[in-house]
Amino acid sequence: MLLCLTANHRNASLDILERLSVGAPSATRALVDEELFVSGAVVLATCNRFEAYLDIDEPLTGGEAVALESVVEAMSSAAGVSPEHLRASVTVHQGAAAAEHLFAVTSGLESMVVGEDEISGQVRRAVETARADGLTSGELERLFQKATHTSRGVRNSTRLRGAHRSLVRFALELASSRVADWAAARVVVVGTGRYAARTVDALRARGARDIAVFSPSGRAAAFAAQHALAPVTDFRVAAARADVVITCTADALVHAEAFTPGHRVLVIDLGLPRNVDPAVGDVEGVELLDLETIRLHAPLEEFSAHQDARDLVGVAATAFAADREAAPAITALRGDVLSTLEDEIARARSRGAGPEVEAALRHLAGVLLHRPSVRIRELAVDGRIDEVNAALELLHGLSVAPAEDEWESGAATA
Repeated sequence: MLLCLTANHRNASLDILERLSVGAPSATRALVDEELFVSGAVVLATCNRFEAYLDIDEPLTGGEAVALESVVEAMSSAAGVSPEHLRASVTVHQGAAAAEHLFAVTSGLESMVVGEDEISGQVRRAVETARADGLTSGELERLFQKATHTSRGVRNSTRLRGAHRSLVRFALELASSRVADWAAARVVVVGTGRYAARTVDALRARGARDIAVFSPSGRAAAFAAQHALAPVTDFRVAAARADVVITCTADALVHAEAFTPGHRVLVIDLGLPRNVDPAVGDVEGVELLDLETIRLHAPLEEFSAHQDARDLVGVAATAFAADREAAPAITALRGDVLSTLEDEIARARSRGAGPEVEAALRHLAGVLLHRPSVRIRELAVDGRIDEVNAALELLHGLSVAPAEDEWESGAATA
């Protein structure tokens, strides 16, 4: 059973997202290592969402409820959030609904800014990290591979292609009402990662020329040389002359004392956990624009997905579920045919046949299996897998065990 717990900009506060992003990832390894029913786990943590995708193997009656409760307790303990508070702040997707949710997330349809192009890379890196840590399972690998394929299809086949707007660009759009001329603005970027690089690109696209970079970890000089920026060694001095400060790093927290009272500066905090102490907004002359503010001010129409993209995601989720439904029947048919194939190859060898005969027989078996396999998947999509299983038993004498009924589960609040 696939299980997804999601806390995002729609159902959770920034504080909950921060706590989950910091503490809960460590809980996934404990779940995989210590809980017999958790076969694999992938955690996706971004600036406005935390999601845990789990492959659950629990044969007991009521196993779904047992698994969910164990996951909630583990996550709440690691994040320092009460189980009751966590249950009220997450949505749970099970089975086919978990697949459809991931496909929508990867395609940018669940983002604060619909169609943003960073999320697909974040999803890819999440599964790569889980794979490197030995936390994935065959079902999760198949799920995330299909998610990536679906995301490409949405980008290439819908109006979202070429219209993706990242969170950085959207924040700068909101900031443009406060910045009269980006070409004349003095900007300080805090951070030297991929997010910071995207921020610099977005600033230059708006005409910004005076851009400096500060890194609390000491990487400013190398990043500045790579991106033709001015490195900053003293953040207080840089902030005292800046018109705009943008934070986008994982290892910094900017406090109020870093700013000079009376100096007008716009501070844009794109970090999660937050990079800027909320008290910074109380300093005279400082205006703070953080993720919470961006969420509140974003126009609702920016969050509505294009119907054609939603349709593609729905079709992909149906196909993914149908593949799982069809897998036992296809496996049984292939096993029957390949068993016969091996008998025929052995017989041919005993009669002196060479490698070319074996190759021809294997090719023929593949050709003969292709069309029935495709048809089985088509019938599974139409909800006719019982007819397929009955036909295999009638024609081949094969008894096919159906996929677990729990796959049809949907979404609920924990």
